[in-house]
Amino acid sequence: MNSAYDPTPPLTSEYREKSTRAARPKDAATLIVIRRRETPEILMGRRASSHKFMPNKFVFPGGKLDLADQRLRIDASLQPQVLDKLHKYTRKNTSPEKLTGLALAAIRETYEETGLLIGRPVENGYRSKNLSWNKFFAHSLEPALESLELVARAITPTYRVRRYDTRFLMIDDASQYANEDQLADASGELEELHWVPVDEAPKLDLPGVTRWVIDEVTTRLALPIEQRVTLPAPFVQFGPSGQSQKML
Repeated sequence: MNSAYDPTPPLTSEYREKSTRAARPKDAATLIVIRRRETPEILMGRRASSHKFMPNKFVFPGGKLDLADQRLRIDASLQPQVLDKLHKYTRKNTSPEKLTGLALAAIRETYEETGLLIGRPVENGYRSKNLSWNKFFAHSLEPALESLELVARAITPTYRVRRYDTRFLMIDDASQYANEDQLADASGELEELHWVPVDEAPKLDLPGVTRWVIDEVTTRLALPIEQRVTLPAPFVQFGPSGQSQKML
């Protein structure tokens, strides 16, 4: 990576709220879906104006970690390098099931918000008590965990009432997309869903953290996939002294 590039996003005043106490951040995950055309494209949608968190902003699909994501048992698994980076700067007793659940949450939320199925065909299907996962499994697919890479992690600033500890995962393998040209805003969470050329995405109305992640994605897309999985991922968090950046 270019050593002159400043990986810390300009988030010190975005969406500042008056609050006496900061909420504890909730575990969340988002998925950066890449498809290759003449130029790489990225799947994005606009958050509805009714949202209290980042209304009208273009973002990647994603959301909070559910208990069902952590309890899901499938044969597919994350690459060891990805799992190791997800484990950094978490509690020592954080289970592999919870870390894998973050990646599964990203795939599930993408399906719920866009209708995009990310998985590989399997003969013996899975079942879950979770309605969304059961709908996913009805397509005889297994979530494509092995194709995911960790791009970044960021925790919402302490001056926000709604706070998330978000892991930004990426998939750059269209062979794992079951219906990439049949998008549907099934949940109503995202509007104006479309594939955006990566170099055009910064022109959209983006949150600062999303703009920062797109810069990181652009850098990675210039490298071979097998090299990218070994790259460290930036982690931005906020404390009493301001924002700081570590590497995962």
